[in-house]
Amino acid sequence: MQTELFNFELPQTLIAQEPAAKREHARLMVVHRRDGRIEHRRVSDLPSYFAKPDVLVVNDTRVIPARLLGVKEGTGGQVELLLLEELEPGIWDVLLRCSRRPRPGARLFFGGGRLQAVLLKDGERGRAHVRFESDGPFLEQLEAIGLPPLPPYIDRKTPVSEQTAEDRARYQTVYASEPGAVAAPTAGLHFSTELLRDLDTSGVRRTAVTLHVGLGTFRPVVADEVEGHEMESERYRVPEEAARLHREARAAGGRVIAVGSTTVRTLETVIRERGAIEACAGRSALFIYPPFEFRAVDMLMTNFHLPKSTLLMMICAFGGRDLILEAYAQAVREKYRFYSYGDCMLIL
Repeated sequence: MQTELFNFELPQTLIAQEPAAKREHARLMVVHRRDGRIEHRRVSDLPSYFAKPDVLVVNDTRVIPARLLGVKEGTGGQVELLLLEELEPGIWDVLLRCSRRPRPGARLFFGGGRLQAVLLKDGERGRAHVRFESDGPFLEQLEAIGLPPLPPYIDRKTPVSEQTAEDRARYQTVYASEPGAVAAPTAGLHFSTELLRDLDTSGVRRTAVTLHVGLGTFRPVVADEVEGHEMESERYRVPEEAARLHREARAAGGRVIAVGSTTVRTLETVIRERGAIEACAGRSALFIYPPFEFRAVDMLMTNFHLPKSTLLMMICAFGGRDLILEAYAQAVREKYRFYSYGDCMLIL
């Protein structure tokens, strides 16, 4: 299947640079797979589409301030790290950016030396392994000096402190609890505590799985053929409560509503590997593109994604390529806001 089949024209002016004033005030496009209808609503309207005994499944991963700006020992040259995953205590897989790549053994300083890193191994495509050293707990130092790992299409070349503080709060779901992601599960950014309370009142049950979002979710597809792309694996965990509520909803005739593509990948990975949704942990490299039989998810809430991305391919697999691309064309005409801080769609 040609990757070009998932391309579309997107004006740069539609790429959201800031979140909506209130999370639930973002626009919501509702796509009906059965008859092809498309509605234009607000996220605050979500409760009208769900009912008991439906279950809402979210991804509770917490974004760490994974972007570090520092200097190289000796030369003072600027260096930037994007933390990807902790391989073992204190040792991280990172993306390293600098004018001249240092050799293994080089020392990097962040926050005036509060946090230091020793380059252990230089890799391909900007990857490297480093060992961190600090006077106090690593995550505490990271919280103090790290920056939110915003995607490159959000322009924060010279962020002021107020803007950084807002990004720390808004590039995070209100239910985030498990630190480890280097990008937000963006569909979940639209839920406020008030909206969650309204959903609870309606009788819709809510549960969480964890998938720590990394490069696997967002790495671009460069292959001409979709089948030539390989996903990088990401860590997931399904707790017993999530498995139980999934079973109970299906047994009672309810629908399973996945909030975000990472939730979909977690549930569909588990049901393929184990035959049912059950408590477990592992890694997922599942690449979902048309045609694909969804066995764990009935409805999907998701943001508007990049052309020719694995995320768009998943959405096309769920909603049908022609219908989804028509929905995207309407989103462009109606000036929906795209990507991480943008609007979203609900596919029924």
